Amino acid sequence: MKISRWLGAILFAGTWLLGAYDLTLRLQPALEAITPDGLLAHIKILASDEFEGRAPGTKGGELSVKYITDQFKQIGLKPGNPDGTYTQEVPLAGIKSEPRMSFITGDKTTDLKYPDDFVASSARLQPDIKIDKSDVIFVGYGIVAPEYGWDDYKGVDVRGKTILILISDPPIPDPKDPSKLNDKIFKGKAMTYYGRWTYKYEIAAQKGATAAIIIHETGPAAYPWQVVRSSWGKENFELDNPNKNMDAVSARSWITLDLAKKLIADCGKDFDALKKSAIAKDFRPVAMNAKANIDIKQQIRAFKSHNVIGKLEGDDPKLRDEYVIYTAHWDHLGRHPELQGDQIFNGAIDNASGVASVIELAGAFTKLNPPPKRSVLFMATTAEEAGLLGAKFYAGHPLYPLEETLADINIDGVNPWGKTHDLEDLTNRSSTLDDLLGEAAARQGRVMKPNTEAERGGFYRVDSFEFAKAGVPVLHAARGIEIIGKPPEYGKQKRDEFVAKHYHQPSDEVDPTWDLSGAVQDIQLLFEVGYQVSNGDKFPEWKSGSEFRAKRDAMLKK
Repeated sequence: MKISRWLGAILFAGTWLLGAYDLTLRLQPALEAITPDGLLAHIKILASDEFEGRAPGTKGGELSVKYITDQFKQIGLKPGNPDGTYTQEVPLAGIKSEPRMSFITGDKTTDLKYPDDFVASSARLQPDIKIDKSDVIFVGYGIVAPEYGWDDYKGVDVRGKTILILISDPPIPDPKDPSKLNDKIFKGKAMTYYGRWTYKYEIAAQKGATAAIIIHETGPAAYPWQVVRSSWGKENFELDNPNKNMDAVSARSWITLDLAKKLIADCGKDFDALKKSAIAKDFRPVAMNAKANIDIKQQIRAFKSHNVIGKLEGDDPKLRDEYVIYTAHWDHLGRHPELQGDQIFNGAIDNASGVASVIELAGAFTKLNPPPKRSVLFMATTAEEAGLLGAKFYAGHPLYPLEETLADINIDGVNPWGKTHDLEDLTNRSSTLDDLLGEAAARQGRVMKPNTEAERGGFYRVDSFEFAKAGVPVLHAARGIEIIGKPPEYGKQKRDEFVAKHYHQPSDEVDPTWDLSGAVQDIQLLFEVGYQVSNGDKFPEWKSGSEFRAKRDAMLKK
């Protein structure tokens, strides 16, 4: 009996190895078309000063669209838009805000300094936002999550009020071990969409609040105040919807932790005590002895931006009207003329590297003979940095039916520090796409591990989230941190250094010390996953417990 099991195991392993070898052999010409030099050449152009930080609605944005379109044409992709073009028009509005904010506590008025103490803007496309003496209410984490029996509002009327909100999810202690978080509520350490600032503004609008102010904390937010300041203290963008976004909260703001503590102390309360009370289900909103004055002057310009889309048509007449999509956003933060010294946010890693990856992937797919059975779309989206707007627009106005779209595979930054032993699953094993990724990693001799920074909420901060919300299974590009030939802590140190010093800063530029062999390694994995899905016998599926599964099931039933 033991011998038969042993022989069976050997036979299974041998069959798996032969299958893996056969797949690798078939794909080798395509995989070899993805190179460090090819990636770097695209990154250098897209992240050059000539492209001025690739902000939508600027010369740099137009150059980006043209460059990517030209690359898709040269590769031999067909126009991705059924109208015969390589672009999808996205109506945007650029908004430059000049905000003022003050709080009145008793007979004391505190004027806030912009952008050192606060940032504020509005999604509403109107020139003046004025809020006078609005009552301030602390609403804890500002979450309504029926599946967890959680409601921070408790029926309290916040219409016309200014609400103060904590960032991220409530860190609920595990009742069995208070040193750990309870993974049965808000997924423990991993961030849920309830922890994202976008959700907090959305629910504030639904509840009728006039202004929503998020209290920034570097740890829970996963980035320092400087990122908030540079992201919001510039021209921002919104979709130019027919209703001019009048259903959005009037004023969206962030304030620093120090300012929040001072304001709350002026109201005779203690920030730490309020924060502690907010991690209980029985928390109720706390009226503050304060009133808010917010005045935002807005310069608004309407313009058209573009998603860039190329298409590789499938080889199977019965399946070519089904699609796999690769996405990466082409935009970054543009030029900030008010800065001393370097004013250009070149966005080399974020996300010239992702766009370069999509271009390389497109070139690799054209090397396949025969082509995949299903069609493959390669899309560079606009206005991701402004709230995933290009992806949001596509998900709401798809050029190809979402029920015929098998997957979105998204790339937002690559590993520029060399090959790795490991691979982190950034989409948290949420769909069968993650299983395919793990199998591809094994063929490379690598180990796929859980996301070590799930608390950063990376799943909800990239374009693939808009496809997930629409029901389409997604895979967000993973990368490892155990760099081959380097000390164990090297990869994490480099990643942390990038976030602290270069993320959303002018210093995110091409670095001559990069080793893009690791990026190639990761992109090849994504190629294999897309190839398998485009030739597979069934659609990828959301796993049990996924918040997106019901949407997909309903979509496919139709």
